[in-house]
Amino acid sequence: MGKLAFAAKITHVPSMYLSELDGPHKGCRQAAIDGHHEIGRRCRELGVDTFVVFDVHWLVNSEYHINCAPRFEATYTSNELPHFIKNMHYAYDGNPALGIAIGQAANDMGIATRAHSETSLDLEYGTLVPMRYMNADQHFKVVSIAAWCAWHDLRESERFGLAVRRAIEERYDGTVAILASGSLSHHFSNNGKAAEYMHKVWDPFLEETDRHVIELWKKGDWATFHGMLPMYAEKCWGEGNMHDTAMLLGAMGGKAYDQKVEILTPYFGSSGTGQINAVFPVSPLPHTAEA
Repeated sequence: MGKLAFAAKITHVPSMYLSELDGPHKGCRQAAIDGHHEIGRRCRELGVDTFVVFDVHWLVNSEYHINCAPRFEATYTSNELPHFIKNMHYAYDGNPALGIAIGQAANDMGIATRAHSETSLDLEYGTLVPMRYMNADQHFKVVSIAAWCAWHDLRESERFGLAVRRAIEERYDGTVAILASGSLSHHFSNNGKAAEYMHKVWDPFLEETDRHVIELWKKGDWATFHGMLPMYAEKCWGEGNMHDTAMLLGAMGGKAYDQKVEILTPYFGSSGTGQINAVFPVSPLPHTAEA
C-alpha cells in the first residue's frame, strides 16, 4: 500500500532560526539549513506527501502519543530559549488518517499509543524548526510524535518505530518520510557559558563518542550501535534519552539494518551539544525485524 521513501536523523537547533536574523550570529547555521533544504528537495522528488517527525521536545510521561490534528497554525515562542525563537508564525496541514493508522498499528503490537486528531495540541520546536526549512511552502503534511519519553524503554521505542513503518506500508495509501529530530550528545552549556560554547561540544569525551557513533553509522555497523545505544543515551545525556533515534532505528529494521548513512551536514557543536543531518537509506525490512 504505502511507501516509506526517506528517513533521516536531523538537527533542530534553535540557532538555525537565530542564523536568519541580523546580528552577530547571522549565517552561523547555514550548513544545517542547507541540509534541511536538501531534504525537502529530495522528498519532493520522491513524491512524499507527509513528514512524520519524532520530536524530542514533546515530553510525555505515559504511553506513546501522536499529534495528527488536521491543521496546525499559530505563532510560536520557545519557553526554553525565548531569546532564540520568538514570534515565529507557522501553518501546516496535518494527516489524521496516517496518525490514526500508526496508533492502531502500535496498539495491535501491544504498545499503548494514543493518536490525537481532535486536539488543541500545538507543535514543539523539534518539529517546527525543520519544517520551517523543509516545508516553507506547506507542500507536505505533518504528523508529530512525542519522542521525549521520560519513563519509557528504548527497546519499546524501537518497536514503536517498527509499528510506524508497518502502518505506512500496510495501512496507508501514500508516501512518507520520517525524521528523528534530536541531537547526538546533549549536555547543554552550563549557565553563563552560552557564548563560549555557541559552536562547541561540552566535553571532549562527548565529542569523541559522537564521532565514534557516526563512524559506526557510516560503516553500517548497526549491531554495535544497537548494543551501545542505552549507555550512549545515558552517559552522553542523549536528547530525550534518544528515543527519537531508537524509533528511527526500529523503523529501519533494528540491529539487522545494514545500510550506510549519508552525511548531509557534517557533525558540529552547538551550545554544548553534538549535531548532524544524516540520511538513513530506506531498504526493505529484514525478516528478523522484531514483531
